Formats: sequence, structure tokens, C-alpha cells
Amino acid sequence: MSQQIASELVANVAQVHVEPGQKVQAGDEVVLLESMKMEIPMLIEQGGTVTGVYVSAVDVVQEGDVLVVID
Repeated sequence: MSQQIASELVANVAQVHVEPGQKVQAGDEVVLLESMKMEIPMLIEQGGTVTGVYVSAVDVVQEGDVLVVID
């Protein structure tokens, strides 16, 4: 089952730690967001393979935007 990692708020993308095809494990940080001088790590709940990365560093994301998809 696919796992979509979505932004929880309006934020800047500070770092993207994954790329398509990469294997990841539960608890891995896939994207680091920054909002109001706070860093917000986006962690995954289950392991799998990254099938899509929809942001890059310095992008601005809105609440609900899909950042990464993992199968």
C-alpha cells in the first residue's frame, strides 16, 4: 500500500533526503521543512521504496501538498 507524506503546514523545503528508487525504513526522515524559524522533520511510518519525490530544496509547500510517495 502506498504511503503519501504530505506537508502539515505552509513551509519552505530545507532539505530532501531521498530520491526515487531508494529503500527507506520506518522512522527515516525523508524531507526537512522549515517554518517560522522552526525545523519540522517529515518521518515515514513504514519502510518501503520511494516511488515519487515531488519537491526540491527551497520549494514552498502548502498544507496538504504531497512531498514523497513510498510503496
